[in-house]
Amino acid sequence: MPFPWLSASILFPIAAALVIPFFPDEGEGKQVRWYALAVALITFLLTVGGYLTGYDPSDPGLQLVERVQWLPSIGLSWSVAADGISMPLILLTSFITALAVLAAWPVTFKPKLFFFLLLAMDGGQIAVFAVQDMLLFFLAWELELLPVYLLIAIWGGKKRQYAATKFIIYTAGSSLFILLAGLAMAFYGGGIPTFEYSELMAKGFPPSFQLLCYAGLLIAFGVKLPIVPLHTWLPDAHGEATAPVHMLLAGILLKMGGYALLRFNCQILPDAHAQFAPLLVVLGVVNIIYAALTSFAQRNLKRKIAYSSISHMGFVLIGIGSFSALGSSGAMLQMISHGLIGASLFFLVGATYDRTHTLQLDEMGGVGQNMRKMFALWTICSLASLALPGMSGFVSELMIFVGFATDDAYSLAFRIVVDGLAAIGVILTPIYLLSMLREIFYGKENVELASHTQLVDAEPREIYIVGCLLVPIIGIGLYPRLMTDTYRASMEALVARDESAMKMLNSRGPAPIGSGLIRQAPLSAPSLG
Repeated sequence: MPFPWLSASILFPIAAALVIPFFPDEGEGKQVRWYALAVALITFLLTVGGYLTGYDPSDPGLQLVERVQWLPSIGLSWSVAADGISMPLILLTSFITALAVLAAWPVTFKPKLFFFLLLAMDGGQIAVFAVQDMLLFFLAWELELLPVYLLIAIWGGKKRQYAATKFIIYTAGSSLFILLAGLAMAFYGGGIPTFEYSELMAKGFPPSFQLLCYAGLLIAFGVKLPIVPLHTWLPDAHGEATAPVHMLLAGILLKMGGYALLRFNCQILPDAHAQFAPLLVVLGVVNIIYAALTSFAQRNLKRKIAYSSISHMGFVLIGIGSFSALGSSGAMLQMISHGLIGASLFFLVGATYDRTHTLQLDEMGGVGQNMRKMFALWTICSLASLALPGMSGFVSELMIFVGFATDDAYSLAFRIVVDGLAAIGVILTPIYLLSMLREIFYGKENVELASHTQLVDAEPREIYIVGCLLVPIIGIGLYPRLMTDTYRASMEALVARDESAMKMLNSRGPAPIGSGLIRQAPLSAPSLG
């Protein structure tokens, strides 16, 4: 019997977290942080082991399959597996969590509880990407809410209670749509309910039913992505969180929304996706421009980077809304790229705050004289975020632009308008990021800041964390196939399924009102090369 790589990756960090309350506590958590780091590294090695020994990138189907009957009377089973849509995100989760544990080294207030929550989140987040049962997915989705709430509410800034409460209201409230849609699909058609993804795909739901479920799931996943106007919890949460929590929020939690859109809205509800896809594209453009302009106006460093994250996730929506293999592949790569870049930027925000004790750009200036290594790290990560050629962000955004521009599912006019508006966000990004660097590191030194704080340069631990994130950022930028080959087959199969649904939609008769401005009809044969 093959080794249960995925089950071990999920259950090991959760089980290891349960041991932490019995650790001897000397006040500063010196023992528990080493223990948590060892557990996170072992979890990362488990996910890598599963990828190397049991995953074939050329196979579009499910791999590393593990299935055990749990509660057969209600159709619930422990079912985990991985394909190209989930495997890259499983690796990303375990990788960033291990670095987040290392970033939490300075935590001395309630360290046992802090590292307990980090390890519990590690298993829960891997479960979100690995489970193949919608009820299990809902349970895993909910599992990470309470740890994030506590991490913000206990270790956050001055408005931590407000930010944590807003986070739990938005995310827990929207999760009800996941439960309702899951129950509706599981009980559809009568008989014993089934929550297995593969069986839900085979049910062949009617278009009207798909549209209803799609709308509910879009709200639920749109909060997590986030999609404007469901985004307002994110700047508040980022504004009060600590650096390790920032890394998990930007690096993993936002990607859960993108993954869920691909898994449920695109794969299980293809007929509805064929009709909702133009809306996703429009929402993506709104995300890009609105969040970029808002980020440009922010004077708080954390909120500026938070709105930058929202803007970059707009490209994911455009890629998901396209019917081209290149555009959809770019959406997946953008999620991975932003997970790495966002984690690095937010870690640097936390490291800078630890030195300056301020997040207001007006109170900074000239600190580059004393923190030259920190300035170099900030510059490299900012260049990655503004999609400098040779970095992963450039490749992913280029794939989305070209993929959508060559997508014959949409009219030429619509493609030109969308790519033109999205390009505005690409222009705004370097403006607000480079001006941010100028305000922090250049100019006249703030005498009051320098006299009240000790501007110590980056220490080896901080350089190591950012370096670990920069290696895949630059590696993917120079040779994108390092990552794209891991999910190419699965994304092509997904796009073929959605294109088939689009053809069926066009063949049923008159198109929806206004769709003539968006879709071409008939749709040409799919091109997945």
